[in-house]
Amino acid sequence: MQKKDNIATPSTLARIRHRRRSTEVIPEAGKANGSHLLVDDHNKYRSMLIRLYSTLWMIGGFAFIVYMGHLYITAMVVVIQIFMAQELFSLLRKTHEDSHLPGFRQLNWHFFFTAMLFVYGRLLSQRLVNTVTSDKFLYQLVNSFIKYHMVACYFLYIAGFMWFILTLKKKMYKYQFGQYAWTHMILIVVFTQSSFTVANIFEGIFWFLLPASLIVINDIFAYIFGFFFGRTPLIKLSPKKTWEGFIGASVTTIISAFVLANVLGRYQWLTCPRKDLSTGWLHCDPGPLFKPEHFTLQGRVPQWFPWKEISVLPVQWHALWLGLFASIIAPFGGFFASGFKRAFKIKDFGDSIPGHGGMTDRMDCQMVMAVFAYIYHHTFIVPQSISVEMILDQILTNLSFEEQQALLVKLGQIMQERLGYS
Repeated sequence: MQKKDNIATPSTLARIRHRRRSTEVIPEAGKANGSHLLVDDHNKYRSMLIRLYSTLWMIGGFAFIVYMGHLYITAMVVVIQIFMAQELFSLLRKTHEDSHLPGFRQLNWHFFFTAMLFVYGRLLSQRLVNTVTSDKFLYQLVNSFIKYHMVACYFLYIAGFMWFILTLKKKMYKYQFGQYAWTHMILIVVFTQSSFTVANIFEGIFWFLLPASLIVINDIFAYIFGFFFGRTPLIKLSPKKTWEGFIGASVTTIISAFVLANVLGRYQWLTCPRKDLSTGWLHCDPGPLFKPEHFTLQGRVPQWFPWKEISVLPVQWHALWLGLFASIIAPFGGFFASGFKRAFKIKDFGDSIPGHGGMTDRMDCQMVMAVFAYIYHHTFIVPQSISVEMILDQILTNLSFEEQQALLVKLGQIMQERLGYS
C-alpha cells in the first residue's frame, strides 16, 4: 500500500519539473548587479548580440510596415494582439485539466474575436463609411452593419457565455471559472492598449510612431547604460534594472523626443489624419503644430557656433512631455510585468522574439504609453470646439441616405431664406 502511494503520475512529475524550472529562472538581485558592472560578466555578451540582432530585425520590419501606411500598421497591431493573447492564455493553462475540457480553448478565442469585432467596429466605422460613400449598395450595407453592430457583438458574447455554462464539469468548476475570469482580464489588458493605439494611428501616424519610438529608444539605452555603467539596483522587482541605466535612458529619451518630433513632423503622410480606409498617401494642411518657427541665435552663441538660426516645430514642445512620460512613468509598465512574472515564477511571457522573450514582454510599456499619447493628444492638441468635420461625421454615421437628402434640402431652404433677408 505504501509503495503504491509513492508512485508518481506523469502529471505529478510534470508539475514537479515545472516548479523546479520556474524557480530557477529568476535571478537574485545580488547576482544581477550591485558592486559589479554587467560589462564584466562575459556571459552577457552572447545574449547582448542575440538581443541586438533581434532588435535590428524588429526595427527594420517596423520601419517597412510604417512606410506602407495606416492599414498595414493596424494589421500589425492585430497580429501583436493575437500573439499577446496566445501567450497570456497559455500562462495559467494546465494540460491535465484542459484534456478533460474539449473545446474550452476555442471558447477563449471566441471571446477574443468578439471583443476584436466590438472594438474595431466602433473605431473604424466612420472610416468605413467614408470609404464606401460613392457606392450606394455598399453604403447601405455598411450603415446596416453599424446600426446592428453592438447588438451582434452582444449576442456573440451571450453565445460564449452560454457555451461556458454548458461546458461546466463537476470537480473542475474552480479551474473553469478561474480561466473565465483570466480570459476577461486578458481582454481588458490587450484591447485597452490596442484601441488607443489604433485611434492614435488614424489621428496621424505621427501620434503612433513618436510614442512607440520613444519607448524603444528608452528600452535600448536603459539596456546600454545599464550594461556598461550599471552598479546601483533600481527596483527589486527587476534585479537587472539600475539607476545608471534609468537616468541615462531618461536623458537620452527626452532629447530624442525633441529631435525626432522635428524629423517626423515634416512629412505630411505621417502627420495627416486618415479619414477613410484607403491606402493612398495623404496630403493635407499640416496645421500650426507642424509649421516651423524660426529663431535667430545671432549674438546669443559664440562666433564659432555653426548654426545662427534654428527651426523648431511647435509640436516639439509637446514631444518633450511625451519623452518625459516615456522615460519616467512608462517604465513602470515594465516593472508591473516583472512583478507579474515573478508572481508566476516565469522568466518571460514567451519565446517568440530571441533575446527579448515574448511579444507581451515588448508591449508592457507600450500599453501605458499608447493610452497617455491618446489622452494627451485629445486634451492638449485636438480643438475642443465643434467643427464642420465633427458634424459631418455624425450625419454620415447616424442618418440614412434619405435622411441626409432631406437634411440637404432643408439646409438649402434655410440658406435661401437667409440670403433673401440680407
